[in-house]
Amino acid sequence: MAITVKNSRVGIAPRKVRQVCDLIRNKKASEALRILRFCEKKEIAIVLTKLINSGLAVAADSEKYDLDNLVVGTIFADEGPTLKRIQPRAQGRAFRIRKRTSHITVELKEA
Repeated sequence: MAITVKNSRVGIAPRKVRQVCDLIRNKKASEALRILRFCEKKEIAIVLTKLINSGLAVAADSEKYDLDNLVVGTIFADEGPTLKRIQPRAQGRAFRIRKRTSHITVELKEA
């Protein structure tokens, strides 16, 4: 049995989130938090840290899980809705800016 925690419509592109997700996949939860603490992509690391801590809190409340043996089993970032913005350019033209969002899912399971 696994604990699934989700965060929707995070204002970061999924391609960038996936780079950090690859760092902590199949690691123990405590080790994953340590890796995220020193990760260079701070904003993404903060979001993922909050998700993992939320999953650990759920595990502590249910009392079915051993917190020392929890592993980040499945972690992925799907594409969320894209916000479309316009940037004015020369001679009356307009360029479209796509602000991408992502849905992040973290699944903690026992090793």
